[in-house]
Amino acid sequence: MLKFILKRILIGIPMLFGIAFVTFFLIQISPGNYLDVMRMDPQYSKETIAQLEEQFQLNKPMIVQYFAWIKNILQLNFGHSFHFHIPVIKIIGSRLFNTFILSLASFLFTWAVAIPLGIWAAVYRNKFIDRMVQFISYVFLSLPSFFIAMILLFWASQSGFLPLGGMHSPQYETLSWGEKVIDILKHLAIPTIALSIGSIAALQKIMRGNMLEVLGQKYILAARAKGLPESRVIYCHALRNAVNPLITLLGYEFASLLSGAALIEIICSWPGLGSLMLTAVRSKDIYLVMSNVLMGGLLFIIGNLIADILLAKADPRIRYE
Repeated sequence: MLKFILKRILIGIPMLFGIAFVTFFLIQISPGNYLDVMRMDPQYSKETIAQLEEQFQLNKPMIVQYFAWIKNILQLNFGHSFHFHIPVIKIIGSRLFNTFILSLASFLFTWAVAIPLGIWAAVYRNKFIDRMVQFISYVFLSLPSFFIAMILLFWASQSGFLPLGGMHSPQYETLSWGEKVIDILKHLAIPTIALSIGSIAALQKIMRGNMLEVLGQKYILAARAKGLPESRVIYCHALRNAVNPLITLLGYEFASLLSGAALIEIICSWPGLGSLMLTAVRSKDIYLVMSNVLMGGLLFIIGNLIADILLAKADPRIRYE
């Protein structure tokens, strides 16, 4: 297992830099850069702009700029944000935690709801409960997450039950520790539900299909013939084998949540990487964009590595040697 983990890490390093290069190339071929905005501002002299071009090597060929950035990354220097006028690492650090909270909340909520629903639908196959769950799933699969977010925000504006956006209330700093947690959870509710609805519908259908396949196996019939309680047959024998394909999807699911959270963050005014990425792309803040993409790729690789480790632990038949 240790060899496998080290091998995956070594493979992931060139993959990250490849992702960064493609992103860098796409930004470079698009017309203009952040300094073009400064050239239109009379308070910046030509000498100042020329000095900035020289400092950040923006007057040199693309490949030279890329390797200069790679050299800085190896020294844990992610560059300087032109738009925010502070080091990129400070901006990423402040926003990454917020996106992680939203993605983790959505991930836990999705799995906590989808897995029991999938098991329930499989156990009561073709009955009213199963048909109702499948109908609701098809409806939710057809609704985009941003539309669900807007419906929830409209409901919140009418009912006043939940805050409309942001991460904190204005009086957040004056609250006690427990009240701060409750305040964050209230602000987290709408983006979490909006981000999770589609995933719940898709995941429960996969879980239902896996459970139906496993429940038809001969060892399940043998377990029932022994007189084992139905709950033990389902949750101890069938579930452990049915959940293996879902563990494989775990890394992709978590990584897709991180990227899919961008639109929800913008709609719900959640201060995460999504809204930051939009600002960075619109202002052509090259180092901020690349660092954002690099973080997304890193989390994707980590998510898949965790999924592989969990799969090996859950299924003793799997050996990575």
